[in-house]
Amino acid sequence: MTTRRFEDGFLRRFWAMTIKEFIQMTRDRITLATMVMIPVMQLFLFGFAINTTPHHLPTAVLMRENSDLGRSILAALENTDFFDIRGIVTRAEDMDRLLESGRALFVVEIPDGFERAVRRGESPALLVAADATDPVAASSALGALSGIIASALEHDRMISIAEASKPPFTIVQHRRYNPAGSSTLNIVPGLLGTILTMTLLIFTALSVTRELERGTMENLLSMPIKPIEIMLGKIAPYVVIGLVQAIIIIAAGYFVFRVPILGSPLALAGVTALFVVSNLSIGYTFSTIATNQLQAVQMAMMFFLPNILLSGFMFPFAGMPNWGQWIGEALPLTHYIRVVRAIMLKGASIDVLAYDTLALVFLTMVAMTVAVRRFRRTLD
Repeated sequence: MTTRRFEDGFLRRFWAMTIKEFIQMTRDRITLATMVMIPVMQLFLFGFAINTTPHHLPTAVLMRENSDLGRSILAALENTDFFDIRGIVTRAEDMDRLLESGRALFVVEIPDGFERAVRRGESPALLVAADATDPVAASSALGALSGIIASALEHDRMISIAEASKPPFTIVQHRRYNPAGSSTLNIVPGLLGTILTMTLLIFTALSVTRELERGTMENLLSMPIKPIEIMLGKIAPYVVIGLVQAIIIIAAGYFVFRVPILGSPLALAGVTALFVVSNLSIGYTFSTIATNQLQAVQMAMMFFLPNILLSGFMFPFAGMPNWGQWIGEALPLTHYIRVVRAIMLKGASIDVLAYDTLALVFLTMVAMTVAVRRFRRTLD
């Protein structure tokens, strides 16, 4: 009898505690949404957005002769899903600018006299310049290029590869900016933006919620200081911390991993400062939405997940579907990684990187505007 009474009491208390926990969980909507959305987000990102064999890579063709064979090669490149022809140029300077700016990852050069040399059986060289700052994307596409061009020649009505005693052409690959295909040169500049994103988001996401939980926000508001001044004053120290972090990472990359800095250090510092402010503004917005520090960290991690997967840091950006690339274009980390890799590895200047620089400026201004509006509304 005593045992049964104990079991009945245990079950009632257990059931009451379970119901109480469910009610408390549904009241904390941000935590509940995080628990549901993270698995769904991971499923969609890893299942649909991530592709280690990229296709539709931006490509240009340097046509030094206008011939039937050259047009056949161009048509073959356009008809494959490996390459996406973005332009046809006739000068080497235009080719260099396309590769520096990142608007083209590959440039196929058809030299003067190529068709005549092929028909004479002289096996001429076909130059392919590849942006090897992303070795994964470069390797997969270069491996497919030879077969694509050979197929184009095979279907040309005056070329018969099967009857040729030697290959009708040779492909000379020029891996620019990373001839050895070292993954370190690709990862270290990306780590710079990834580490800054993770740390700065969490630091600033906790700033307002920490004040609210400690009860010190009322003291700040009672002082003769405006809400915008509070926000800027709280962000300023983290700007310094972010720049110190960037200096440490860049120095370690240069002295330990031998990652070069071919471009202007001043341009690198300016873009980094802009990127730091954008992340601080986003983190500050999260701090005005969250009601406690746990929620603030959860929101920061929710934002960090698509950043690390859709920015081109871990997986080739060109291999993602269109919707994944649209999301990636809305993330500051995507543009920052492109600019940093171009400055450090290519020696590119800011004017060449106008698109990504202006996109980073725009996203920073949007993040700051939202942060200011949310902060004022929260305090009001």
